[in-house]
Amino acid sequence: MKTAILVDGGFFIKRYKYIKGFEKGDSPELVAKNLVSYCFKHILRVNQYRGRYNLDRTELYRIYYYDAKPFDGDSKNPISGKSISFKRTEQFRFRNSLFTELKKQRKIALRLGFLKNSSKLWTIKARHTKGLFEGTVMLNELDANDLEYPLNQKAVDMKIGLDIATLAFKNQVDQIILIAGDSDFVPAAKFARREGVDLILDPMLNNIDPTLHEHIDGLMTIKNMSKKELISPDPE
Repeated sequence: MKTAILVDGGFFIKRYKYIKGFEKGDSPELVAKNLVSYCFKHILRVNQYRGRYNLDRTELYRIYYYDAKPFDGDSKNPISGKSISFKRTEQFRFRNSLFTELKKQRKIALRLGFLKNSSKLWTIKARHTKGLFEGTVMLNELDANDLEYPLNQKAVDMKIGLDIATLAFKNQVDQIILIAGDSDFVPAAKFARREGVDLILDPMLNNIDPTLHEHIDGLMTIKNMSKKELISPDPE
């Protein structure tokens, strides 16, 4: 049996700190290694409990990592008038370095979309919305830090759906483990299950919509895991 693991990168990074032993300040190199080790833990877990579900022993087919390339444009904060070069931000450097480190890992395939602000406008951060409507916060009280330049992820969900459908249609794998947290994958998941693929969702301890249960074959999260317990994909 072969298992493909599909990782929504943006979701994984957000949930990273909630898994025991992972720290938000970890380097891109360590995050990349921990990601691969986390995925291999899934393979170990499937094999550990395969008898309970009458499954054959599985091996990792490939890890697919989906994310958006960091935004490298420029803009000017309308309150401060300060120009911002996004390619000089810490987030830009971290994501680029992470992609570089992931490319060095075995069994990894990167699927990268892009970020876009279609309107090219800044918006007021959501936490101020209620106060503005109720009159407890005035527009002239806001400063530059109360604004954000909203970026929307493009093409990533489409790539996840296409890969799920392709892996199932071409009979490349018997099982897909999807590390994600929303319901955008449901149409592709339905197709994969009709093709006989066992589809497992890992929401990384995040609450999911109860209706998702009818579109998957089970939930599985690797938890209570410290860095010392992480396994190497190439044990010696």
